[in-house]
Amino acid sequence: MRFSATPFFFWSLAAFATAILPWHTQQDGVTVAGLMAFGAADAEAASALWQAIAHGRFWFWPVVGALVVALPGALPFGTRGTRGAWLVVGGALGLLAVVTQGLAIGVQGWSWAWAEARFGALDDRQFGIGLGGAMTFIACLLMLTDGLALRGVLRGDRFVTGAVGVLVAAIIIFTAWPVLTMMSQMLTPRGELSAAAAMSDRLFDAKIWGLACVTGPLSCGVFWNTLVLAICSATAATMLGLCFALIVTRTAFPAKRGLRLLTVLPIITPPFVIGLGLILIFGRSGIVNQLLDSWFGIQGGRWIYGFDGVFLAQVFSFTPTAFLVLIGVVEGISPSMEEASQTLRASRMRTFRSVSLPLMLPGLANAWLVVFVESLADFGNPIVLGGSFGVLSTEIFFAVVGAQQDFGRAAALAMVMLALGLAAFVIQRAVVGKRSYVSMTGKGDAGLPVPLPNGVRIAAFAVALPWAVLTITVYALALAGGFVRVWGRDWTPTLMHFERAFAMEWAPGGGLLLTGGAWQSLFTTIQLAAIAAPITAGLGLLAAWVLSRQRFPGRTALEFALMLTFAVPGTVIGVAYILTYNVPPLEITGTAIILIACFGFRNLPVGVRSGVAAMSQIDKSLDEAAITLRAGTFRTLRTVVLPLLKPAIVTALVYSFVRAMTTVSAVIFLVSAEHEMATVFIINRVINGDYGVAIAYCTALIVLMMAVIGLIQLGVGRRRLGRRAAVPA
Repeated sequence: MRFSATPFFFWSLAAFATAILPWHTQQDGVTVAGLMAFGAADAEAASALWQAIAHGRFWFWPVVGALVVALPGALPFGTRGTRGAWLVVGGALGLLAVVTQGLAIGVQGWSWAWAEARFGALDDRQFGIGLGGAMTFIACLLMLTDGLALRGVLRGDRFVTGAVGVLVAAIIIFTAWPVLTMMSQMLTPRGELSAAAAMSDRLFDAKIWGLACVTGPLSCGVFWNTLVLAICSATAATMLGLCFALIVTRTAFPAKRGLRLLTVLPIITPPFVIGLGLILIFGRSGIVNQLLDSWFGIQGGRWIYGFDGVFLAQVFSFTPTAFLVLIGVVEGISPSMEEASQTLRASRMRTFRSVSLPLMLPGLANAWLVVFVESLADFGNPIVLGGSFGVLSTEIFFAVVGAQQDFGRAAALAMVMLALGLAAFVIQRAVVGKRSYVSMTGKGDAGLPVPLPNGVRIAAFAVALPWAVLTITVYALALAGGFVRVWGRDWTPTLMHFERAFAMEWAPGGGLLLTGGAWQSLFTTIQLAAIAAPITAGLGLLAAWVLSRQRFPGRTALEFALMLTFAVPGTVIGVAYILTYNVPPLEITGTAIILIACFGFRNLPVGVRSGVAAMSQIDKSLDEAAITLRAGTFRTLRTVVLPLLKPAIVTALVYSFVRAMTTVSAVIFLVSAEHEMATVFIINRVINGDYGVAIAYCTALIVLMMAVIGLIQLGVGRRRLGRRAAVPA
């Protein structure tokens, strides 16, 4: 049997990281001199092996011992099962040793009181894991998954076991661990209450579950407010997204490109622009109320502040997400199936109702789930337009930043939000079920798309076009503030705000100086978003492929875990990341790594859900045919599946890049002076009342992100399905 060098490569990587590379985080970052400082006099700059030998740090010997155990599995001797057993045991021991020593010993010695009581005080300390520790962890993980493949797990496919292992490890480290750390705050005693009593008091607070709005004029609890808002927003945004997707893909509407761009516009908008535009139109001093007062003497009131305003803003904000999930699903429906229905003398309406719409069900369910969870976690719109209408996300924010700073209450509210997300996830799975939605197979499919029924086409235009006009109006009014002298008072046209934000000057000795206040945050944001976007898209689509094509114990738990950071508001994620990563074993607070991790795992679910929706339309026989022709799993994924997933790839890349550029709630607690984000700069300008510079910056970001979206679509290309094109009737 042919020997694979992959296990030996992983073992060599772990040995190199343990014996040569500095184990801990270096203050000066990664340098060439630092990488070769395995024999450094300073223990914190040395490798794990040298720390154990020269500095007496006994807790690194188990790491070295695990590599010794794994060595027989890495060498080309013995059967597959025997080698796999050595790799599994060695890799598992290596992971356990790395994690245990990192958690047990911190900057003050023992991190656990029972360890100090058992072994005595430790006259030493260690800081967070650095390059050497991280590389050893990854290599041990891959040795473990490779050993499982050699033992026949998941049909002995190394790529599949490695993908599942990487996904599980990433979810545990960057999702489950921070969320559980935050949830543990529920057990914090409060006053004279014990931990259990305090948790019960927080979870069953009347402000969460109260139903005073049913029996009187008082407000209901934030749970019911959040639930009703999320259901309404998810349903409306999904229906709007479907209307736009049908118009773009199934009609001869002449401005389809502009409509597609307009649909995506709210997703590339920094947080406060939509709320500000709605206030300018429907607020007490807004255009609509002023016209009603001057023409008819009618006072419009303050209806925009409350449920109505938040609902309208959320539909604006989340319709693009539903559209991005649905566009690939609608395009992927096989025209041959619709033609077959009409051949059997079914009308266009019956064909749409009984063939087309059921094939869209996975996309509709996934879009609804994503928007529902986004509505749960939305913070920007309720904080601007909510007024006295409280929801879970704003209550969590006030619990964190309020005078009492009650992390326990914030954790209890987050737990309720997670329960809502889990319930939506279960309902979505029940609706989609185990039925087949395949519409792309290996057979030729040159059918013509069936024109939309007149009723559906008229309804789609009747819903989408007025919404498009309202979108244009909101943006025109909101962005006008960047081109006037003083917001709301002096409407003299000017470019002074752009000059303040993006000023450039020539230096006396030659060269261009960027003197505007926004340049640093802009470059930092672009750099971090460009790094996070492909990582997020890659992990999301890999997770979608694993969830759609593989069957293994814990698959459902992994699928729900991928939605965790999406179901928790950004403020909670920010606080959870600070509580988790401010101390060993991972000290990454204040670095670019924590921002990239937050972007990646916060935005991961959209790539997963769009990928799952697209994968449900691709027949498994395509994968099986490639494997039958002796193509490996990775090659099959790269050459067969990914070309058919181009709409999902565009969705994942666009969403992850744009959200990294525009998010504020998740990073408001994570930014540092060295890594200032564009949205934090904008929010600070808004707080200071400098609306002109803030809106000018927003305008520049929108133009920039539109250009990036175009480049992403050009780079990924379009999916070729071999179908004839015709102008629909």
